[in-house]
Amino acid sequence: MNPIHLWHACVALLAGAAFAQSADIPAGTRLDIRLTSAINTSTAKPNQPFHAVLIAPLVDAGKLVLAAGDTVSGHIKEVKAATQPDDQAILNLSFDQIADSTGTRTSLPAKVASVDNARESVDADGRILGIVASQTGSGRLNQGINKVAQKYPGLAEVLGGIKQAVLKDTDANIDYEPGTEITVELTKIVSWNGKAAWPDVRPVKPEQRLADIISREPLRAFAENERPSDITNVMFVGSEADLERAFLQAGWSTAAQLNSASKLETFRAMAEMRGYHEAPVSTLYLNGQPPDLVFQKQNNTFAARHHLRIWRRPGALNGKQLWICAATHDIAIDFSEENRTFIHKIDSRIDLERAKVVNDLLFTGLVKGLSLVERQDVPENMFNATGDKLETDGKIAVLEF
Repeated sequence: MNPIHLWHACVALLAGAAFAQSADIPAGTRLDIRLTSAINTSTAKPNQPFHAVLIAPLVDAGKLVLAAGDTVSGHIKEVKAATQPDDQAILNLSFDQIADSTGTRTSLPAKVASVDNARESVDADGRILGIVASQTGSGRLNQGINKVAQKYPGLAEVLGGIKQAVLKDTDANIDYEPGTEITVELTKIVSWNGKAAWPDVRPVKPEQRLADIISREPLRAFAENERPSDITNVMFVGSEADLERAFLQAGWSTAAQLNSASKLETFRAMAEMRGYHEAPVSTLYLNGQPPDLVFQKQNNTFAARHHLRIWRRPGALNGKQLWICAATHDIAIDFSEENRTFIHKIDSRIDLERAKVVNDLLFTGLVKGLSLVERQDVPENMFNATGDKLETDGKIAVLEF
């Protein structure tokens, strides 16, 4: 039993229906949650409470067990702040309860499995382990300046001033704002007898008209070097204002233009090992056109982020504008010898990113229609413009606002 990756057409049959679903949820099941309270190791104390919300449903044999929106509560079991450059912050969360919309609740024996788009790591016991400030680019520069100071204190003072004007010292404390997303793993069986309801979301109609539109849409976007790159895997039916409202409400950010200022801020984010929520993305083209909209979701590192590019398409459906999207998940940064620059590496399982976009937007309550449409003649063994493999079932998700 695992969180569903994408709401299916059966949503239409269960829309609005709330029912009791008794289930023994096995150990090892993973749940995706979003913090609704802030946690910072510089100020947090043991036993301090925190709260979160389930953001992806849990389905067993086609039956909804836990609904997105169920709430999670817990407390801080262990915390250690990073006060010196060589310190490593530690955060250990204890999950106490999960509750549905009616107030039915039960204990939640679980540990952290991963923190989405985080610079921190998670050990086998579920403890979140922070970075070490002295090991970042900014920290290494400090060490080099300190060595210079042993022989040339005047020069070191000048270099230190220049460094501080460009780069700040890294705060290595674990600092999670509300909206931080965490995957937890059950450590014991959980017996659940709560209520769950599918959202009132219907298939996008008319189905034949939608299928005809999809059949004419391009499958891939292209890089500036004209290499085929990301796959178009989501379509939106609605206005530009609909899209902007939904993504911002779901916690996504817009991207800055790719220019000298944003490149400098990107360098700073990498050297200081922190996030840059408005970081630019490389330009991809659809039918020779750059994207009309770009959204991304980061945490506290530029190295990992959800991001997508959206193009306005000709025509309309149900009197609404059409948009097509290519969504991928950046999971690491690598240096490209061919391009002589740093590039992001993506998760090859791009259907998971399609599901991420769908679940995030459904959670806002702004989506009225959802379909998963087959596409013909989707080639196998595809790669993006920088050489990452693309694994997909070839379907496209369509969301109507």
